[in-house]
Amino acid sequence: MARPKKISMQTIADDLKISKNAVSLALSGKKGVSEQVRNEVKQRAKDLGYSMQGKTQRGSSNILVLVPERVMSYEDNEHFHFYHDMLWGLEAAIRKEGYNAVIAKIDIEMERKGLLPGIFDIDHAGVILFGIMDKNYARKVWELKSPLVMIDSYYRDLPCAVAASSNLEGAHAAVSYLFELGHKRIGFMGPSNLTTSHEDRWFGYWKAMADQGIYPNLDDCLVYSDGYRSTREEISAFLDRHQGSMPTAFFCSNDRIALILNELLRERNYSVPSEVSIIGFDDITLSAAAAPSLTTMRVAKKAMTEAAVELLLSEAGSKRERIYYGVLPGLTIRESTSTPKQS
Repeated sequence: MARPKKISMQTIADDLKISKNAVSLALSGKKGVSEQVRNEVKQRAKDLGYSMQGKTQRGSSNILVLVPERVMSYEDNEHFHFYHDMLWGLEAAIRKEGYNAVIAKIDIEMERKGLLPGIFDIDHAGVILFGIMDKNYARKVWELKSPLVMIDSYYRDLPCAVAASSNLEGAHAAVSYLFELGHKRIGFMGPSNLTTSHEDRWFGYWKAMADQGIYPNLDDCLVYSDGYRSTREEISAFLDRHQGSMPTAFFCSNDRIALILNELLRERNYSVPSEVSIIGFDDITLSAAAAPSLTTMRVAKKAMTEAAVELLLSEAGSKRERIYYGVLPGLTIRESTSTPKQS
């Protein structure tokens, strides 16, 4: 069944041949348009079936965006540009719908003590939790009962609307591509114990292996981590255990892990991709510039941010139910994958 066409402010603006800003002013009751235009906009919105729930009932043009400091300031900095681009993409998506994005950085001390930023004192139409937010802190925001959406990461026992990459499907596609190249012994690297994103990608790896009739060899998988600062040491110890008996390919649950793996393999005189193929997930800036350039799953950041705003402004934002909007990533083939070396 075809998905019904979404009726947006832009739809009304195009129909009446006026600006989207004029439509926003008319529907929100603000000054800046004549009464004639206001009445025409309201009537056309009604005729088209445009829902003004949320915009009129919430009575605010502000959307709060809470950003944990750590997702923008990893010491290794690999993900800085990824999250930076996504954050400003989210701001643009909010502005596109006629709202103001009020962004607050949540530092580690605020997360630990459960301190809400001062922006909660202003009227707001809803809240977006951006990136990997501490679970207890996310629950505190969840308990406020404001319309809420989490973007990029989520918790299974915190039911609310979520906009994220389709991690399981993306991982399945990545591993399936390695099978298409002829690989059979495929390892996995990702801290499935740290976030649901990595956990979902682990599930996707497992499903792709099972679909090929292969039970994953857990000795070829690194699925737990003591934390992001331990990644290099954990991968190094893993490789030392496999010296002389290495999988022909690895799926890594993000590009940061894939790039570290690539570096450590080369230090041990393994050739990538002729001896070991590597595929990552996210398509961070460094992936294309790596040597060799990294094959990866490109996250559709713009579509994800637009989905988050759409969810927040719909009925889904006000519900305390699990509503998952998954955006499919795309395979980006580069130099780090090839057919396996013949023994």
